[in-house]
Amino acid sequence: MATETPTAVAAATEIADLLVRDGSISQENVEYALRVREKLQTPRPLIAILKELGLVADDQIRKVLRANRLNVRLGTLLLELELISVPDLQAAVAIQQDGSGKRLGEILVENHFVDEEKVLPVLAAQLGYPYLDDDSLPREPKLLRRVKPAWLRSHECFPVPGDNGTVLLACRNPLEAAPQREAETIFGSPVVIGLARGRVIEAAIAMTEQGQERRPRVDTENAVVAKVNELLSTAIREGASDIHIEPMKNRVRVRFREDGVLVQQADIPFDMARAIISRIKIMAGADIAERRRHQDGRLMYDFEGAKLDLRVSFYTTIHGEKIVLRVLNNMSNLLDINELGMSPRMVQRLREDVLDVPSGVVLVTGPTGSGKTTTLYGAINYLNDNKTSIITAEDPVEYVIPGISQCSINAKIGTTYEETLRHIVRQDPDVIVIGEIRDRFSADTAIQAALTGHKVLTTFHTEDSIGGLLRLLHMDIEAFLISSTVVSVVAQRLVRRVCPHCAEEHELTSDEIRRLGFLPREVPKLVFARGIGCQECRYLGYKGRIAVFELLVLNEDVKEALINRQTSFEIRRISTETTGLVTLLEDGITKAAAGLTSFEEIIRTLPRLSKPRPMSELQRMQGVK
Repeated sequence: MATETPTAVAAATEIADLLVRDGSISQENVEYALRVREKLQTPRPLIAILKELGLVADDQIRKVLRANRLNVRLGTLLLELELISVPDLQAAVAIQQDGSGKRLGEILVENHFVDEEKVLPVLAAQLGYPYLDDDSLPREPKLLRRVKPAWLRSHECFPVPGDNGTVLLACRNPLEAAPQREAETIFGSPVVIGLARGRVIEAAIAMTEQGQERRPRVDTENAVVAKVNELLSTAIREGASDIHIEPMKNRVRVRFREDGVLVQQADIPFDMARAIISRIKIMAGADIAERRRHQDGRLMYDFEGAKLDLRVSFYTTIHGEKIVLRVLNNMSNLLDINELGMSPRMVQRLREDVLDVPSGVVLVTGPTGSGKTTTLYGAINYLNDNKTSIITAEDPVEYVIPGISQCSINAKIGTTYEETLRHIVRQDPDVIVIGEIRDRFSADTAIQAALTGHKVLTTFHTEDSIGGLLRLLHMDIEAFLISSTVVSVVAQRLVRRVCPHCAEEHELTSDEIRRLGFLPREVPKLVFARGIGCQECRYLGYKGRIAVFELLVLNEDVKEALINRQTSFEIRRISTETTGLVTLLEDGITKAAAGLTSFEEIIRTLPRLSKPRPMSELQRMQGVK
């Protein structure tokens, strides 16, 4: 892609000026659109505003772009077509100016600012070029004998036969004039520009350099083993929680879930995919001959002297088998409950009013990947001493803690959840840990164990703390049993932490304040943080995650509301008014105000079920300044 590094300011009127020179719009139209843009709370590209005002049409823009494509810079075009944002472009330019030596387009793709799969079809449509979306390019020996691979590589292009004796030059960047001009001299015939993905062009050039007429096969045993090991090691080194290997129509996409968000990685060659799937199946103990049914498995992987446990799911799709590997113990250290990220007042209540209580059920709730297991193990570690017998039933064991009896469920050998829970109370435990309440039987077991004087810790998949209580009711557990056994519900989420190296203040607009649930007249000013992107965070603006909590300690008012089967709204109101409950949203706002996370993360992640209380009250309730 292009070598230019346009700034957002330069990009503002570049295409609009071309439209003026073409006569599609007037200079007065541009000045009016600029005045409109200045009044917008959220910046918009100038072309988008001109279109919304009805001053220019899509076909006019396409006509001008096609006539002036060599005068338009790639960053400008992507920005004005709303394919990237201003911060994305600024971050890419900063990377380029750091001396990377790479084209701007390469930087945008490699740092996941744009998805080449989505951008190229749009560029092709706007510029009027054909888009070659196949996974490989046809090779014509007559054409390739007339051009050197070094020339192809320097311009990132590859010639294929076109219609009516023309040459179709597949390019990654259509805005460079040199490749087409030089190609017409080389081939002595008309050259038409086409667009193709960078990796497809690279593969075709590599085959030409090797003098092969077909793509080389790389599915030898050593290559496959090395590729799988590289994939796993890279994911673990980058702190990924999940690895997604997804077959698509013409490629196999690999994505890592990092800090709770899927991030695109390098694709797997199509001719290598089946061998890689078979290799992972062998490692996970799955049936390599079965491709029509879903399967599960587990594998242990040695990484830098540590054995890591990965849970593997094979899911049959119309394009082949999709694999998701969950990294269960990504070399994480067991956290003390004081290190979980709770506010000082909240962690004090967790210790004194929940964990130090001799019996009862403690529920840790939240969606998959919200850090429930880390909180659960922090509580177990707090309770673990020589005077306490702790026994667990987990699927699977994610942290090994000395001094407690841990059981990992294995249905293949008959160690099922049901069988384990029947035997667990016969082991004379003080504390019982049930990995997850997943059905009526496990819920009944937890309730009955609490009734007989045991402390029970378990996890649950619900939206918030009140949702945990209501879901037990919906499992047909009697309300009086819930109210007499459940001591506390801890709800939580993980939100991305603003990168401390590039954080800057972000004063919320009145619209953003309203979206949080405040009235703008009540909160005239609220300042959070926002990362602008740097090398430390790979220009994402975030680095790591923090937990946001909601701790409900049941009192008599909440128990009575449960027994009377009042609505979730009423139970939530009673909880906030009488138990000192700080909601997930309120805890998130408090942490955002402290510069730990951003407005965007709160909106993306946290449920907004009730109006938050004033900031001063929230800070007082949580013991923070």
